[in-house]
Amino acid sequence: MNMMMMRVFFIVAVMALHAQGVDIPHVRQLVAKNNVTSILVFGDSSVDPGNNNHLATTNKGNFPPYGKDFLNGSHPTGRFTNGRLATDFIAEAIGYTKIIPGFLDPHMKKADLLHGVSFASAGSGYDDLTANLTTVLSVAQQLKYFMHYKIHLREMVGEKRAKEIVSNAIVVLSMGTNDFLQNYYVEPIRSEQYSVEKYQKFLISSMFRDVKAMYRLGARRLVVVGVPPLGCFPLVKTLRDETECDKILNTVSLSFNSQIIETLATLEATTGMKTAFVDIYHVILNAIQNPKRYGFAETSKGCCGSGTLEYGETCRGLSTCADPTKYIYWDAVHPTEKMYKIIADEALNSLINTMFK
Repeated sequence: MNMMMMRVFFIVAVMALHAQGVDIPHVRQLVAKNNVTSILVFGDSSVDPGNNNHLATTNKGNFPPYGKDFLNGSHPTGRFTNGRLATDFIAEAIGYTKIIPGFLDPHMKKADLLHGVSFASAGSGYDDLTANLTTVLSVAQQLKYFMHYKIHLREMVGEKRAKEIVSNAIVVLSMGTNDFLQNYYVEPIRSEQYSVEKYQKFLISSMFRDVKAMYRLGARRLVVVGVPPLGCFPLVKTLRDETECDKILNTVSLSFNSQIIETLATLEATTGMKTAFVDIYHVILNAIQNPKRYGFAETSKGCCGSGTLEYGETCRGLSTCADPTKYIYWDAVHPTEKMYKIIADEALNSLINTMFK
């Protein structure tokens, strides 16, 4: 068993012990010890704080009821949830800021560049075609904005310090869901080209290419978030007329995640990068199977509208459940702020037990 696989098994084994959160003072002590400078984020709607607000796409969440509980006030930001994302909570735990701004946000202050920024775009994926389907930022385009970020950073603090900030930053990569649910299983292009097994390998090769590009641009610490249990999405269960999680899609999720873990081990061996894997699959599945442990009451429906079909534009202006903290899902696809907080805690535990051990 390789070291990365052992790490993930360890993380899964201790999940129940960390269901109530993390030791924030310990996290900040480790952050200081390891000279962590900022958080740089790449991905899809799971980590997009509102970059899509500034794109010519319909894939947006900058309207009610999104943002209903954002920082204790109703404020749609473009985040596809009722409040903050996991990356926001991670930034707060580290001690720099309560939110990670989007790089395309015209109101972002220069000082924000020092502590973290997100280049993520809802609807994106490892496959460039996935992003092109809804006219959002592909990983290649997100990397171009990363290069722009570095230019701004050099202008602010000088080349030497800018290089240090990037090399000591925690780079988060979170995507993959759209490659399967908005691309492979919906559009005929990739499914005609590849079996699902070969498509996973195609996505992994794309991820490997993108991470190598991040490395060339100075990234040295990488956290990759796996794919969630796709078969448990309320939307998927509705469309497939199932009351339980779809086993076939969940098997695809597990298979893909295992390949991500193997790829991270290869990247560590070939580049010397420090890496960590966030097993979001088991984090969410544990919450679904043990809702009372986390204070959840509803595991199969979202909080927006009927909770079975609506997400994004179809969620616009709809009524919501009385208490989102009792729900795992905010809409038929995306988690609630409370679920994102649980995911953030597990991400921090992963950093503690792997990258900063």
